Amino acid sequence: MVTDTDGYIQIIEYLTEHLSLFENSTAPAQASETVMSAIEVELCDQIISVCSQNQDLTFNQRNAIIREVDAIVYDLEEILSGVINNPVNAAQQAFIKEFAGLIKNLFDTVIHKE
Repeated sequence: MVTDTDGYIQIIEYLTEHLSLFENSTAPAQASETVMSAIEVELCDQIISVCSQNQDLTFNQRNAIIREVDAIVYDLEEILSGVINNPVNAAQQAFIKEFAGLIKNLFDTVIHKE
């Protein structure tokens, strides 16, 4: 659906261009959320939005979206493996939010093409 598109490859390249944001970073002492949990929350919010904005999606299409998100999370775990359990800082949180928005836009584009 989306993980096999040029758009997805571009989004992953965008992430790799910004890996320095995640390397050698510091988070506030009271930070309790990890990079992975921030990714999960943001992607979840965006996918809920995709599904709620597209009420006509079939059960199979919704399942396909969930499988795609699982694949995306797996890719992110691979790319960010060294920092995935680190506390997230504000700059990383902002980037993750933007990244999740790009993923949502990609799903929106693919859904509206079908």
